[in-house]
Amino acid sequence: MPLTTADIQQWIQQSALVLHENSSYLTQLDSDIGDADHGINMDRGFQAVKMKLTNMEPADIGALLKLVGTTLVSTVGGASGPLYGTAFLRAGINTTGKQTLEAEDVVAMLDAAIEGVKARGKAQQGEKTMLDALLPAVDAARQAQSAQVTLEQVLQQTAAAAENGMKATIPMQATKGRASYLGERSIGHQDPGATSSWLLLKALADVSSRK
Repeated sequence: MPLTTADIQQWIQQSALVLHENSSYLTQLDSDIGDADHGINMDRGFQAVKMKLTNMEPADIGALLKLVGTTLVSTVGGASGPLYGTAFLRAGINTTGKQTLEAEDVVAMLDAAIEGVKARGKAQQGEKTMLDALLPAVDAARQAQSAQVTLEQVLQQTAAAAENGMKATIPMQATKGRASYLGERSIGHQDPGATSSWLLLKALADVSSRK
């Protein structure tokens, strides 16, 4: 079954809940190699999104995702706001006018979001950033979609690949962002941005599995 505008709205609500529940965990990860504010910032941003959603009826999926993007840009501090904000804005542009998303639409949406992150952050895979979760995730989504499995299976495989990518950041040395200042001391720590990226994709897979 395709994802509807209501499903995407449920995903955003679920993401707000999950990020709130994991706020301390994400901040602890960030305290090891960053500014110790990633969980706090992500929670603040998605709580602001949640409040805005109570006062609107999104016209389509694109409008909903653009709302998320603009809200994150204006409320989330540090690098997370511009990066996640750009990701959701690009995803919103890609899905403008759409009321439903099939597997190929999800792949295109993720591609657009990731291109936004790459353009904004000037990063690539292997530098201990959120892209180390996102790029394997979209590759898995593309492979699953090509295999013509169900959308639920596509999203489950996407989330699993993001989780593996997140764990793969532990032995990496950071070469981008605040963590790069630590040099070799960044090795052995899981990247908080990759972790929040996994949490968001897992939330989407969970919403799909409950349909």
